Amino acid sequence: MNKLLVSLLLTLGITGVAHAAGDAAAGQAKAAVCGACHGPDGNSMAPNFPKLAGQGEKYLEKQLHDIKSGKRQVLEMTGLLTNLSDQDMADISAYFASQKGSVGAADPKVVARGEELFRGGKLDQGMPACIGCHSPNGAGNAAAGFPHLSGQHAQYVAKQLTDFREGNRTNDGDTLVMRTIAGKLSNKDIEAVSSYIQGLH
Repeated sequence: MNKLLVSLLLTLGITGVAHAAGDAAAGQAKAAVCGACHGPDGNSMAPNFPKLAGQGEKYLEKQLHDIKSGKRQVLEMTGLLTNLSDQDMADISAYFASQKGSVGAADPKVVARGEELFRGGKLDQGMPACIGCHSPNGAGNAAAGFPHLSGQHAQYVAKQLTDFREGNRTNDGDTLVMRTIAGKLSNKDIEAVSSYIQGLH
């Protein structure tokens, strides 16, 4: 676990995309098409589309660049970013980051197991707790580009964890942080921690 955390901390200053200054007011108009799936203010009502409201600006901008370049495959977004400039993506990221995220509810049948994983990890298997990068309340670490998780749809979180585990999502950098962590989660673990995150606030 220590090697994983040291590796993660060492890469913080050298990973990610160049960060242009985003203009949230300009981003609101540019994000109009995004609202069809993610909601006008970034609070998606569909559980398969992520909530973007309140997400870290640096994280959002990196995901947009990764999707546009093809480094992260998101079929539903094919072609949507083609004509956007770096400034457009910075403005859209700033807009969604400035919005207030909504919170769902956790399934009471799995919430205890979800909390155990989120707060304690699986130390016997070398898996650190989620709070190490995503904070105890799920707010993430905006400066480091670690995403805000609190209130995110359980269905979306479960898909991302499964995709990391199966190698279908690989844009977590050369350190493979999320792929390594997700590889230690069973389907039941993923269900539990995803549900816990949905209700976390």
